[in-house]
Amino acid sequence: MSASERVAPQHIDPLSPACRDRAVTVRRHGVTCTGNAQVTRTRHFCLHRRERRIEITHWLRPEQLDNNLSGILAEELFAPGWLSGVEIFERVFTGVVQSALDDPLRAWTIFYDNTLARIGECWTRPDERAPHSSIADFAPVYRHVLDLAPPGRVLDLGSCFGFLPLLFLEKGRHDVIASDLAPGSMRLLETIAAARGRRMHTLVCDAGQVPLPDGSVDTVTAMHLLEHLEPARGEQVLAEAVRLARRRVIIAVPFEDEPTSAFGHVRTFTTGDLADLGRRSGHPHEVTEHHGGWLEIRLGR
Repeated sequence: MSASERVAPQHIDPLSPACRDRAVTVRRHGVTCTGNAQVTRTRHFCLHRRERRIEITHWLRPEQLDNNLSGILAEELFAPGWLSGVEIFERVFTGVVQSALDDPLRAWTIFYDNTLARIGECWTRPDERAPHSSIADFAPVYRHVLDLAPPGRVLDLGSCFGFLPLLFLEKGRHDVIASDLAPGSMRLLETIAAARGRRMHTLVCDAGQVPLPDGSVDTVTAMHLLEHLEPARGEQVLAEAVRLARRRVIIAVPFEDEPTSAFGHVRTFTTGDLADLGRRSGHPHEVTEHHGGWLEIRLGR
């Protein structure tokens, strides 16, 4: 899930107990439920509703916690139409992880450990890619941007859970700043980074209005962010990235026939669309394909 800048759900605290969310209650199997009328049951979830409130029971074990949860939720609950909306998706996702153990921080630590370990497995065994795996889809994107970004200071826009900033830190060639609209996501990322022995710098801000001076970082990255933004907003974010970067702006987007609404996508891209964005930046640029589309703008400051 790469997506809080995308629609920034409000008042979600990943480190609070899942039952404190007033719109969505998520419980693991074996924890007492309210017994409301069942709407549907899938491989991993049982969905109930009470008036406007959503109640979900899940059967996910701690060893199953990783970012593939986004694909599971999309396939079982959102694509069939049982649930809809980016904010509900974020709340259900957060609630599943929070409720997997009695200690939400321990659950999130396992979630991050599992996800980062499985990204590494995808890098070392790319031919063993699992079908419908969110991690396998993003692993080559992360690997490519890590190779493209020159050493130095990196600002990542729309970081969400912050897997890429963590990977930058662990590679050891970059000083990284993660940014997102969601305060809870940034607080969680700082907490997890500290638990992994790293110090993560974060900013809670709009990707189109970053409170940093011109040319304050070497590289700005925006991985699978622009497809969540209407064209005018996307151009604003790109202009802000160009303002902030001394050397490089690196943009990645998926190629889709239709925007994936479950993930908050509102537009699609072609290589021609990316080339237009590059031309309008007024700087030398290159458009390539690697598990999606890439726009690299070279600033040479």
